[in-house]
Amino acid sequence: MDINFDKQTGLVPAIIQDASTKNVLMLGYMNQESFDKTITTNSVTFFSRSKQRLWTKGEESGSFLELVSIKNDCDNDTLLIQAIPKGPTCHKGTDSCWGKDNIQEYGFLSTLENTIKNRKENLDDSSYVASLFKKGINKIAQKVGEEAVEVVIEAKDNDADLFLNESADLLFHYLILLQAKGFKLNDIVEVLKTRQK
Repeated sequence: MDINFDKQTGLVPAIIQDASTKNVLMLGYMNQESFDKTITTNSVTFFSRSKQRLWTKGEESGSFLELVSIKNDCDNDTLLIQAIPKGPTCHKGTDSCWGKDNIQEYGFLSTLENTIKNRKENLDDSSYVASLFKKGINKIAQKVGEEAVEVVIEAKDNDADLFLNESADLLFHYLILLQAKGFKLNDIVEVLKTRQK
């Protein structure tokens, strides 16, 4: 890997990203020696500007960063390191140096899931989702079954628009069912991960 350590007085920024969640956890700096040690030990090692020495993340706290991959940017002067955190990444005890929990998110689906959770907690009479929660688990499960049947029916036809709309309805109602049962999309993803071969 061709890294331009000379561009910034022997150091390059190293962005640490969780290999699984893809969340950014921290930023550190590396010189050639810390880069080489990271590759050799598979534990992310930085050059500490304050201590003026090599510093392996977790050497004091036990919260190591296990190396998964390293990518160089287009100018060869910034590294993106994917790692598996073995505990909190920040020295303040948080998952990331920005205080953000290191949980898997799915963009719009996570936003939708949070909206459904809010509707469950605040049963507003004008909300369709809240009305389903008020009717209980049997009604919610019934709606998932109805939407599943409609997806199967539309899958046999050639109307892509109807198929996609029924698929969206099924996913939406399934997210409601997960909330009703006290689960989240992440719980299903974890089950799927155990089945991966």
